[in-house]
Formats: sequence, structure tokens, C-alpha cells
Amino acid sequence: MPRWVGSTTGSVVAKKKLIEVALPLEAINAQSAREKSIRHGHPSTLHLWWARRPLATARAVLFAQLVDDPSERADEFRSEAADAGLSDVDAHVAARVDAERQRLFDLITRMVDWDNIGDESLFDQVRAEIRRSTDGNPPAILDPFAGGGTIPLEAQRLGLEAHASDLNPVAVLINKALIEIPPKFAGRAPVFPGAEGTRNSWPKATGLAEDVRRYGEWMRDEAERRIGHLYPKATLPDGTKANVIAWIWARTVTCPNPACGIEMPLVRSWWLGKKKGKEAYVVPSVVNDRVEFTIGHNPKSAPTKDSDGTVGRQGARCVGCGSAVPLEYVRSQSRDVGLDAQLMSVVAEGSRARVYLPADAKHARAAADAIASDVPSGELFDWPGRINVVRYGLTTFASLFTNRQLTALTTFSDLVGEAREQVLQDALASGLPEGSRLEEGGTDAAAYADAVATYLGLGVSRTADICNSLATWSNSRDQTRNLFSRQAVPMAWDFVEASPLARASGDPVIALASIADVLDRVPARGSAVAMQADASTRTYESLTASTDPPYYDNIGYSDLSDFFYVWLRRGLRAIHPQLLSTMLVPKAEELVANPYRHGGRDAAQEFFESGFRNVFGEARRSAGDDYPITVYYAFKQAELEADGLASTGWETLLSGMVSEGWMVTATWPVRSERAGRMISIGTNALASSIVLALRPRSEDAPVADRRGFLAELKSTLPEALRNLQQGSIAPVDMAQAAIGPGMATFSKYARVIDPSGAPMSIRDALRAINGVLDEVLSQQEGDFDDDTRWCVAWFETHGFDVSQYGEAETLASAKNASVAGLARSGVISSGGGKVKLFAPDELPAGYDPRSDDRISLWEVVLHMARALSDSGLDAAGRILAGAEQRGIDMTAAHELAYLLYAISEKRGLTQAGILFNTLGSSWPEVRAAAVSAIDRPVGLAAPTLDFDNLEA
Repeated sequence: MPRWVGSTTGSVVAKKKLIEVALPLEAINAQSAREKSIRHGHPSTLHLWWARRPLATARAVLFAQLVDDPSERADEFRSEAADAGLSDVDAHVAARVDAERQRLFDLITRMVDWDNIGDESLFDQVRAEIRRSTDGNPPAILDPFAGGGTIPLEAQRLGLEAHASDLNPVAVLINKALIEIPPKFAGRAPVFPGAEGTRNSWPKATGLAEDVRRYGEWMRDEAERRIGHLYPKATLPDGTKANVIAWIWARTVTCPNPACGIEMPLVRSWWLGKKKGKEAYVVPSVVNDRVEFTIGHNPKSAPTKDSDGTVGRQGARCVGCGSAVPLEYVRSQSRDVGLDAQLMSVVAEGSRARVYLPADAKHARAAADAIASDVPSGELFDWPGRINVVRYGLTTFASLFTNRQLTALTTFSDLVGEAREQVLQDALASGLPEGSRLEEGGTDAAAYADAVATYLGLGVSRTADICNSLATWSNSRDQTRNLFSRQAVPMAWDFVEASPLARASGDPVIALASIADVLDRVPARGSAVAMQADASTRTYESLTASTDPPYYDNIGYSDLSDFFYVWLRRGLRAIHPQLLSTMLVPKAEELVANPYRHGGRDAAQEFFESGFRNVFGEARRSAGDDYPITVYYAFKQAELEADGLASTGWETLLSGMVSEGWMVTATWPVRSERAGRMISIGTNALASSIVLALRPRSEDAPVADRRGFLAELKSTLPEALRNLQQGSIAPVDMAQAAIGPGMATFSKYARVIDPSGAPMSIRDALRAINGVLDEVLSQQEGDFDDDTRWCVAWFETHGFDVSQYGEAETLASAKNASVAGLARSGVISSGGGKVKLFAPDELPAGYDPRSDDRISLWEVVLHMARALSDSGLDAAGRILAGAEQRGIDMTAAHELAYLLYAISEKRGLTQAGILFNTLGSSWPEVRAAAVSAIDRPVGLAAPTLDFDNLEA
């Protein structure tokens, strides 16, 4: 029977899950960071969505959410020891628990590696492990804020029934495309004539993927037949013709100087390409009161920082008369009469590189010949800082595109419907019955035609992110930069008109190829449901939640996604009539604290917090006891206070959950940034997200007083921290990870009463947890030798700075050490009445603890940190093995690395902090290296660590 975790009422305790005890966090974070560089076949390339969680993180969290921690098998291991007649039963149990936990860690480490994503044998083991811990009946997983679909997709990959819901129809469509549609048509051959015989079998959704490619090509060819005349080829300097990749335009406004009055170009940068040896830039000149453009290639004549472009944050400059033009003038003109645009350059396809050509009349006329009709309607929402274009007169979605772009996108949207009819006829010809439509649950020809059309429509929507008048040119990469390179709709002065027929970025066939690559790799298994629903009112019955809710006003999902919705609705409304029934994305119920929609910041915050409580209150009412739910919290680095505790948002999140009847049983910092991005340690090294594990709190949970809470915290937190250290949680993440077991103690009570009789606040509880963490780390000093305790105390006060000999002598007396002995051991310099502790980079290389005549933990740890940085794992492992041969307690050495990181953080010693953080989090790898490194000669070269790319 299910049992309450942490209950003090005498009821039996529920099984702890792995996520509530330990995780191989660094392995998870390393793969999460790696995902940022993976594009081919990655689900994020199906369609843009904002702030997706990494797949590796979601996969690991779901697995650990359901799989029992090995400590739950203690009775089994105890029986093993008894049957074997072992004398030290407790030692056997501890060893077996550690071994089983490591086995699960190894499984997670392999499972989160993107290179293993297609290894069905591995995932069969993963699914078997989940079934073992769930009595063969794993729960269905729900993400009520499904967004880009990471969590439900990974639930499906793990063999779980996946449920995704979101208020936003664009998000729902993405989830349908990832988890709901592929299983319906798994294992089927493509229906495009001649495609079936190109391979022997069509596993998973590969047949569907192939049809997306084939009918996408058909769409593109048909579009070229209809609108190809609007996209003329370029004439290269040698007289040959070449496809145009893009046209680069400058918006223009009339110069306010009466003596000038030219149409002045508004250009962010004149540079077109900055690759060495292939430099190209625009050169403007005024001829007969008109600006003309040529292309320059001589780096010596290239624009400088002061001469590059004509417009910036402070205003604009006329290239004709040199007048300074206030930005407000540009804004008022753009609103009152609108901005024109002038062609600056044509980017053509070259044999080895892009070819930049000056604008000519033929290409300008081709753009002017386009006449758009039946364009999407809808008004943009004015959200300063997020949607800035409204103040420049771009108030409708249609105004974000040139006429030629509108013509192309409407043509492709119309072709989605025509392609759907082609698919239907080909599917019927292949022998499939027509059957019901996709939205009605069908799986035959009509539904299949709807499915293929859905992906074609997503491809057109993806193309709109490139083919708009806010896309810009990347002069470092020689390609178009999409509009949503960040979570906003910013104004673009010079913009790119990418060709939709060049088989390059901006051509729908390129987007559809990416979508098909995703389809080739999605699980396409089991049952899954993606539906539109409000998270605060939907039911959670019989579902176990894992979710990444929105955070205040970080991202305006609905207002941003309207950009895609208007195109998806135009192309797919006949296929998804219920989902795409509204003119724009629903906004009134969206759980985002938009001050411009809710009457100010305070009202917006109250709306968000009230809605947040409603969501978790509704989830609590139907929550089961067997499994924790997991919630991602998107931490901002700037939110952490100087004392390292929390932020208003962090407290609000925890308060809302605790007040709605949840216990926090774990917190895990998950990051997808590399250590090279760490500006400093501490606040700037925060995880990108915190994952919380939550359990329902018992209805008859007791009340505790502050003294009892603190006493329990001090008795339970040390063991929890040891588990975290043994799991090699990075020292930089220890403070956040410690909140989990600390809040587990606090939140299991109905309330904790302080001496005044008032309930203890979340903020006070976090301060108490932080205080006990400091105490535990300090108490670990009791395991250190006298020299090390002196070094720790000196480091806390002086770091690696010089100070007075007398102070060092006084401290030595208190710590039962001697300054002379410390100097002889090589950890300090002493002379002239001054003492200085050596920093790791000041220590000699080639340290061998086996020949050290005065060895200390301090010396071993600093040499290991230095060796790991300079020479790599083998060198650090050699020191570890040698120290153990000398009888040094390396468990205490590991604890010392954590303590030294904590001290470095408080003192602002960035470089030292990075060294100790890396050592603490790399401990398992160092220990593994110790097995072989001890026999290798000291001078032999070993692999080095790239500290710019190490995980924090």
C-alpha cells in the first residue's frame, strides 16, 4: 500500500524514489549542455518554442521520479548478509546500497547520452527498471504546461503513457506532432508513388517522415511554378547566373534637414561578411539626391566602429548631410507615414562562398511586382521591451512581412491543403480505407492525409521565422538570422529577405527536411494524448505530474506565438478546426504576469501567484501517494540575494506549494551551461533550473515549534549532505541541492511555530537550512588533521594573502599545529614576520604523496586540484591513490573540497572556487583514474581538462 514519506503520525512510510536521494547530476548536466550544439534530428528543430528543458534532464528526472532508491532494498540486503553468515551486516547493506545506486547512475549516464538515443536495448533496460519499481504498472505522466513537449516526449521514450496539455494551441500542435500523431502511423510505409520500395522496412515513424519529405518537395516545386518569376537569378561578375540566397534591405526615412531631404537609409551595420579573406561590406554614396550602394572588399577601407551603420540606440545619422536624427523623429515618421525600404545588396550562391552583389533595378522591380492577397489578420500587442515594433507603426502581423514574403507564405499555406488532397488520393490508391479525420481519432487514409499536412503546415510556420522583415543578416556566419533568436519581436532596421526557393535557410523544403529528421527519431510508441486545457482547472486524476510551469513574465508565450498561429491557422484550420478555432491564441487565462494586460505589476503578480496556487491546489486534490511529482523552476541568476538564500520568486514558489499541501522532498540544480560561461562563482554560477520533487503532505500532519524543527534539521541534514557529496553534486550546487532535504523536514509539518506564536516563514526556513549547511561543512573539520584545520582557518580569514606571523602563531597554538612545521611541509611561506598560504598554482608540480614526509589533507587536496587543472584526471588520480597508500582518509579529502569551495565563494575567490568545484564534482572520475594511474610514471603525459568547457 502507498505510504507517506516523512510522516510522523505512525503510518508506514512510502518508498523513497531515487530523485529524493541522489542523482548523477554532473553527467546529466553535461549532456544537457551538449544538446545545445545538436541540431540534426533534435526535437527542438520540429518547430520553435521558447525555453525548452533539455531532453537529457527530463529523461533522467522522469526515470528517477519512478525508480526506487536502493536504500528501500535494505531488508533484502540484510537477509543476504544473514544467509551468507556475514558478521558486519550494516557494512554489507551499505555496500550493496552504494553498488546498486551506482548501477542506476551508470544506467542514467548512458541513457542521457544523445549518442545512445536510438539504442533500443539500452532503453529496454531502462523501461524494465521502471516496471520493476512500479510493480509492472507505471503511472501515466502529465505535463499540464507542456510547451515544446520535452517532458511528454521523454515520458513516451521511457515507455510511459504520456499526457500533454497546454492552453496555447501552438504548443498543443507541437505536442501532437511529437507524441500523439507518430504512434498512430508507426510502422507504415509511405504512400507517395514510388517511395515504398526505396527501403526494406519502415520502423517507427520513418514512413511518415518520408512522405513529409516527398510532399514537401512537391509543394516547393509547385510553388516555384507559381511564383518563381518573383525570384530572379543573379548575374555574377563572370556573367554566369546563380540562385539568390537573400536580398538585404535598408529601411528609409526622409531626412528632417530641409537642405537635404533625401531618403536616408537606417542601417545597423554596413558589414555583410567578416570571414578573413572574404570580407564584404556596403559602401553608400549620394548620387543626384539618392543613396546608391556598392560593395567593398578591401579590409583597409572597411567600416570602423565609429563609421559602421547609421542608426543605434541614441538615434540615426544621415549619410547625405551628416545630420543627427533623433530616434523619436524616426518613430513618429514610421507611425505617421510609414517607413520605406531600399535594396542594398543581393546575396548569391557561389561555388565556394556567398557572393555579395550590389542592388540592381531588376531585383528591386521583382520585389515590387508581388501583390499579396488573403493575408492573415490580427493586431500585435504593444508590450514594451518584448514587442517593440508597434511603436514603429508595425501594428499587424501582415505588416511584419514584405509583399513578396506574404505572397510566398500564402502560396505555401494554400499548397498545404492541396498537398493534403494529394496524400489522400495516394493513400486510397495504396489500399487504405478513407476512414475518419485525424481530429476525430481516425487512423486511415483521411487521418493520414491530415497528419502529413500537419507537418507541412508546421514547415510553413517555421519558414515564417526566417521569411519576415525583421530577420537580420549574420555577417560572421554569412546567413540569415531568424526573428526569434531571442524571446521578443524587436525592430530591425536593415533586414533580410531570404529566398523561399533557394534550397537554403528560408526555403520550406529545408524546414521540412529537419522536421522529417525529427520524425525519424521520435519514439512513436504507446499511447499519448495532447490536448488544449487550462492547467488551473483541468483534472489530474490518475496522473503523475512532471512539469515546467511559466515563471512570472519571463516569456510572453501567447503574444509571441501569435506570430506562428496566424500562419498555422491559415494552413491547418480545416485539419484541426477545434484547436485552431480562435482568431488568435487565448490570453486571458494564460498564467503569465503581464503588467500590460493585468493593469500593472502588482495586479499581474497577484494574478500569476493566485493561478499558480490554483494549479498546485488542483493537483494536490487528486494526487496519489506512490510517486512524487516533479516541478522545474527557471532560476534567474540575478534573483539570488547577497546572503545566497533566495528570491521573492523562489519563496513564492515554495510558499504556494507548501500552502497547497505539498511537501518538498528534493531540490536538484540542473544546468545546461558550460563552466566557461561562469562569470564568477556563487550568484553567477546558479543552475538554469531547479527541479523539485513534491509529495502530498498528510492531512493530519503535526505542528512543530522552531526549536524542534532546528533540532531535526541538524540530525537529518548531515546524512543527506553526505549522500549528495557521494553523488558528486558540484560544490557550486550544494546550497541549492541542500534545500531539498531541508525543506522536506520543514514542509512535512502543517506549520512550524516560532517563539512569538507566528508561523515560521519560508524565508526563515531557508535561512535556517543555509545555517545548518554551514555548520555541517564546518563540523566536517573534526575529521581533518591539525595542519589542515590550521590551513582551513587561515584560508577563511586571509585566503592566499600575506598576513602577520604573530597571528599565524596564535592560530597554530589553538589548532595544535606549528608554523615551522607548516612551512617545512610546503603549504606556507614564512619569513620576515609574514606568513602566506600557497595557492594551488604556486605549488610544485609532480607531487607524490608516497614520498611526502609531512603529509596533510590540505596538501593532498590542493595538489589534486592543481594536477586536475594542469595535467588531467590521471595526474589527480595518481595523487589520490598515493594518498590512500599513505593511509589518508580520502572521504575526508572529498569533504574538504566542498568546504574549500564554500569558503572561496564567500571570499569571492573565483579561480580557487572553480578549481575546488571541479575537483569536488569530478571525484568519481578521479577515483576511477586512480586505479590505473598509480602505476604510470609521474612524468608521463596525461589527458588535460579544457577548463573553458568543463561543466560547472
